[in-house]
Amino acid sequence: MAWRGPTYRTVDGERIDGVWCHVWRRGDFRGEYHVDDLVLYADGTVVCGEGMDLPGLKRLLDAGRLALTPPDTPVRVDDRSKWESRWGEPRTPESFLLEVADQVEELNGRPTAARRCWDAAGRYAREPSEANRELLRAAYLAVPQHLRVFVLGDMDLQDRPLRILLTDVGAHVDGDGPLVTAEMHERGLDYFRRQAEAIAAAEQRRAALHADDPVTAGRATVTSHQGVYPRGWPAEPGLFMLRNEFPAPIAYGGETYASVLHGYWALSAADPADRARIREAPSGRDAQERGGGVVRREGWTGLRLAVMADLLRAKFTQHPELGAVLLGTGDARIRYTGYSDSPFWLDEHDDRGRNWVGRLLELVRSELALAQETQGISQTQGNHQTQGIRQTWGGQGTQEPQGVHITE
Repeated sequence: MAWRGPTYRTVDGERIDGVWCHVWRRGDFRGEYHVDDLVLYADGTVVCGEGMDLPGLKRLLDAGRLALTPPDTPVRVDDRSKWESRWGEPRTPESFLLEVADQVEELNGRPTAARRCWDAAGRYAREPSEANRELLRAAYLAVPQHLRVFVLGDMDLQDRPLRILLTDVGAHVDGDGPLVTAEMHERGLDYFRRQAEAIAAAEQRRAALHADDPVTAGRATVTSHQGVYPRGWPAEPGLFMLRNEFPAPIAYGGETYASVLHGYWALSAADPADRARIREAPSGRDAQERGGGVVRREGWTGLRLAVMADLLRAKFTQHPELGAVLLGTGDARIRYTGYSDSPFWLDEHDDRGRNWVGRLLELVRSELALAQETQGISQTQGNHQTQGIRQTWGGQGTQEPQGVHITE
């Protein structure tokens, strides 16, 4: 049984992330078990036929209304000693409840039992005191019993380094394993020291490779929704200016288009007569309807992203007031939604949505910011050069040298 995801539900406009797994649920009438989805959310809500919390899940497991394996599954028999066994302990309702609680921690971005065990092992390796050893023991036992063998992610040694460290010198590991010596303890400590060094080196390398990642959280996502205005455009359209159907004349390729949609669909047409008819459409959506029914120019699929990017650049550079609206979104992710465009351009909730308009808007925004900064640098450098000329030729109030023109 494995957890799958992602999934989510929305509560009061807030997205609550979740994961799900298969369980076997007993029917109310015949008493037969059938496979069902158990969905777990970050707020601790569990849904399996009905909604419940973690205590409610425990009651269903205790009553036998939910099972973790098919009822007719044969019990696995492992005759080997615990030390030699390669299997984890059986999953029980009690250990499953610990696993569910651990999943809630992970969904909320908090340390899981496995992470806390690793941290305790690292602390004990750095300072091998008896107090830290007891903290490690508590952290290891907090890992769900059926998952302890996998807690280190080591396919060869599994959790044996931990079990050795938690066994007293002179005692047998698990009662039937090897006799623990001081040298074995030292090797166990060295195992975690080497792991800590490897993790530190990997994090240092990742920090160098990801040095251009933002160090703080960006602004909240901006969503550009499609809208309908039968009585005309609002006096302050706001973020609707980002829409491709927003009327903003664009000069591009020797022609003028009334909106991005006019330009995009006209340029997609193979026949010049169709292009003219699309260009003259009364609105952007009319242009889209006209363009959607004509023969496409050859290779359009490979050209369309570049054309859309060019049209968006033209729109926001030729209309500075629109460029200011786009820059006003800061570093926010832009979701472009709607019901008239193809999923290729929109941010849909399934894997069809590519959000290419939103992504291109973010690209153009970055280009506008760069142009703005470059212009500011150029102005600053010009002012410094002017001041330098004044100082070179006699300082304040002196006559400018012949052939040097200074622009304020």
